[in-house]
Amino acid sequence: MVAAAYPGAGVRDQASWPLVALLSCAVPWLGARPVRANGPAATVIVVIGAPGAPEYQPAFVEAARGFGHAAKTGGLRLVEVGVSTGGASDRDRLRELLAREVSSGATPLWLVLVGHGTFDGRDAKLNLRGPDVSSKDLAAWLQPIKRPVVVINTASASGPFIAHLTGPDRIIVTATRSGREQNATRLPRLLAAAIVDATADLDKDGQTSLLEAWLAASGRVRASFEEEGLLATEHALLDDNGDGKGTQATFFEGLRPAKKPQGDTSLDGARAHQIHLVPSPAERSLSPELLRRRDELEQKVARLRAQRDTLAADEYYRRLEPLALELARLYQR
Repeated sequence: MVAAAYPGAGVRDQASWPLVALLSCAVPWLGARPVRANGPAATVIVVIGAPGAPEYQPAFVEAARGFGHAAKTGGLRLVEVGVSTGGASDRDRLRELLAREVSSGATPLWLVLVGHGTFDGRDAKLNLRGPDVSSKDLAAWLQPIKRPVVVINTASASGPFIAHLTGPDRIIVTATRSGREQNATRLPRLLAAAIVDATADLDKDGQTSLLEAWLAASGRVRASFEEEGLLATEHALLDDNGDGKGTQATFFEGLRPAKKPQGDTSLDGARAHQIHLVPSPAERSLSPELLRRRDELEQKVARLRAQRDTLAADEYYRRLEPLALELARLYQR
C-alpha cells in the first residue's frame, strides 16, 4: 500500500506505515477524515439576476432554490436578493447586506450569484434588476471582511471576477474561464445539486466539500456538451490560493492534482476541500479553535506534499511527522 502511494518506497518507508495510516484519516487528498463546524451559523447570500428573457427565469429560480435548499440543510442562515419587490434596488440591498456582515472570525460568508453576466473588456458584471453589480463593486464591498469568504459566480462571462476578488482565505468559483464565454451557463443547477449529492463525496468523509461539488459539477457540464456533440462554451475555474489564476477541473484526477501548471503557478483546491455548505455531524462537533488549527495543519501538509518530488524521502518524512502527530493530538482532544 505504501509503495503504491509513494513510488520508490523501500524498507525505510515501511517504518512510516503508522504515519501514513494516520494521515489517511486526517489529511485532504489522502483519504477520509473526521470533519467541520461548530460556532455561529454561516451566512449564505443568494443573488438572482435579471433573466433578460422569460425563458431563462425558470433555470435561474431552480438553481437559486437548489443553493437555498443546501444552505437550509446545512443549518446556515439564508438571505436572498432578487426575489422581493419594492424598496432598495438589488444592488443596494446586496451592498447593505455585506456591510452588515461581521468582519472577522472563522465562520465563512457564502455569496452565490446566479444569472447573466457581461464583460466590456475591463470589468465583468452580473445583470440585476436596476443597476448591475460589477466585480470591482464586490471587491470594494468585501474588502473589510477578513473572515473566510466563498464567492460562487455561476453566470456567463464570470471568469474576470477571480482577478478582482482573489485574496487570503478567499475561495472563488466561476462558471467560465474568461469574459468572452458569454453563453448561458449550465453550471448553476449542476453545482447546486452536487453540493448535496452524496455520490460527489469522493473521500467518503460523510460530507461533500466545495472542491468535490465543483469537480462533480464541472464533469457533468463537460459530459452534457459531449452528449450533444457540441463544443463546450464554458470552463469553470476555482481559485483558493490567492494567486488570482484559477484552476480548471481537468487538472484533477479524483481529488488529487494530475497536472502541474506552467511557471510558478500553484494548483488550487486544498482550501476548497475544507469548506462545506452541508457539514457532517462529526465536523460540527469540532470547536472553531480546533477547526482553525486543523485547517492550518492540513494546509501545511498540502504544501509539503506539493514538494514531495523535490525532497529526499528522509527529509520529506522528517517534515511530515510533527504535522501528523499534532493532527493526531488534535483529534484525540
